[in-house]
Amino acid sequence: MSYFCKNVIFFILVQAIAITLLIHSSSCEFNKGHHDDINKLSPWLITRHLHVVNGLSNGRILLVHCKSKDDDLGIHNVTADTEFTWKFKPNFFGGTLFWCYMAHSNFHAAFDAFRENDDFFQECNYGDCIWTC
Repeated sequence: MSYFCKNVIFFILVQAIAITLLIHSSSCEFNKGHHDDINKLSPWLITRHLHVVNGLSNGRILLVHCKSKDDDLGIHNVTADTEFTWKFKPNFFGGTLFWCYMAHSNFHAAFDAFRENDDFFQECNYGDCIWTC
């Protein structure tokens, strides 16, 4: 098979995949109280939103430091009743993980803010993870 034919076949294959995804996503109907199947079938297409909320009282400041393997989001001093938030799309090949460290007075905690698996997708309402301290 010639080089030209291989390129044409590859181009047609890529177009067919893109069109299939577009048709599927546009034909899904939203059900009240449920999420459409495209979120479960192709989770890397969905933009995720993470929120770390300071629910402490008396104006206490919460120190928050979140990062992933590739991104360090920096250290943030989150005032009472406010939040630190960011958005991202999971890695196409899987394995996306964000973890956070929080501190206030003598209290210190670390946790996974987002882990790419079905339990987290359900817990995070298939798009938004909200963590409150």
